[in-house]
Amino acid sequence: MNASRRLDPVLLLALPAVLYLAIVYGVPLMMLLGRSILVGGVPSLAPFIGFLSDPFSWTVIGNTLRIAVLVTLVCLLIGYPTALALARASGLAQALILVAIILPLSVGVVVKAFAWQIVLRRDGVVSQLMTGLGLWSEPQRLLFTEAGLVIGAANVFVPFMILPIYSVLKLVDPRLGEAAATLGASPLYRFFKVALPLSLPGIVTGIAFVFSMAASMYVIPNLLIGDRFQTLATLTGRSFLFMRNEQLGSTTAVVLLVLTVAVVVGSAALSKRLGGAS
Repeated sequence: MNASRRLDPVLLLALPAVLYLAIVYGVPLMMLLGRSILVGGVPSLAPFIGFLSDPFSWTVIGNTLRIAVLVTLVCLLIGYPTALALARASGLAQALILVAIILPLSVGVVVKAFAWQIVLRRDGVVSQLMTGLGLWSEPQRLLFTEAGLVIGAANVFVPFMILPIYSVLKLVDPRLGEAAATLGASPLYRFFKVALPLSLPGIVTGIAFVFSMAASMYVIPNLLIGDRFQTLATLTGRSFLFMRNEQLGSTTAVVLLVLTVAVVVGSAALSKRLGGAS
């Protein structure tokens, strides 16, 4: 029986995808890793030691982690209630919410970023709204600020938070909440003791998706905040495209890869543990 499981022919269906990823992702990744540790053809950790000993590098790492955490937090605060409403909706209402979530994915990131440039400038919609509500005494510019970057990035990545949470909430038996209500549990108690614990695997998966994409985004920071705010992804692109410093670019790319892989692997382990516990 063990031999038949190992030779299950169904597993061969994954072979084209494995070969494709090995060629277009694995090989370039290995070349990048090799370039980061080769100095004059000799393996060395000097590039990483030099990068991590520079205070500017820690500023860049701090920028990357801070923006990724803020974008993930905003997406979670917006995405969880939306996923909850989507799981509870049915028929036309559910279809409309799904279309509203998925349809923006068909618009390119560059187009969205340019649109947010219009929205976030001093005479944009956000500034006019805040001034009209009396929250700002005069129009202010959110473009080329960290707040503007977080708002624009959250708009792009929020579907990747909603869909994993929705996929988990959809599997939760709605009668659990009804049973808790018959026992006298308040809505808040049912949410924190029933719905939230059961949806934790989806939350962890959504956090892993959004954090990894926010940490590695390149186009959005370039268009919404500019060169004066450097993250690991923008520094990597700048090193390859403008500075022609492949050593620095490959080093920053590997540091970014280690950070994002650590978050994804940790989230996957946590999600598996929470899924088993629930």
